[in-house]
Amino acid sequence: MGGTLRVAVLGAPGVGKTAIIRQFLYGDFPERHRPTAARRLYRPAVLLNGAVYDLSISDGGPGPAPELPDLKDWSLQDMDAFVLVYDICSPDSFDYVKVLRQQIAENRPAGAPEAPIIVVGNKRDQQRQRFSPRRALAVLVKKSWKCGYMECSAKYNWHVVLLFKELLSSVLARGCKHSHPAIRLQGALHPNRCSLM
Repeated sequence: MGGTLRVAVLGAPGVGKTAIIRQFLYGDFPERHRPTAARRLYRPAVLLNGAVYDLSISDGGPGPAPELPDLKDWSLQDMDAFVLVYDICSPDSFDYVKVLRQQIAENRPAGAPEAPIIVVGNKRDQQRQRFSPRRALAVLVKKSWKCGYMECSAKYNWHVVLLFKELLSSVLARGCKHSHPAIRLQGALHPNRCSLM
């Protein structure tokens, strides 16, 4: 794994994948949606509880078409974690995430450690139009899928930093369990600080 933690951010077109990443990295929100035509790579350094970690964040865009990306192109064994984003107002985008999660599980190389997955309901600012109660989805994702679950608003930067903090903590905890030499857990599970460098 080297010293870089590789994260793939996936989801249906228009759910806010790029908006979440941009809000986390640059603190801005694009007012107009522009479909991500090709996969983009962001390489921030993140400070968590006094330790610096290099991230490689893949913003996966299948383009404007709603087809699922071919995950065989993604070198899944190279990914340390996945963020699967859906729009809390769109049941179709949740179904898309359901299929992505299944594909990730099926394409994991035999014997490879399970990369943490966090399912993220974006657009929490549009709470009144949600298609399903938060609790029902959280229970399904946590209990049946065995994945992390949280909701955020990229537009208002609500829970965006928390999302990446949780993700990093999950990867570090897994790295510790599997005694990964490249990762040291330095109190990463304590609710302290996560910031960009």
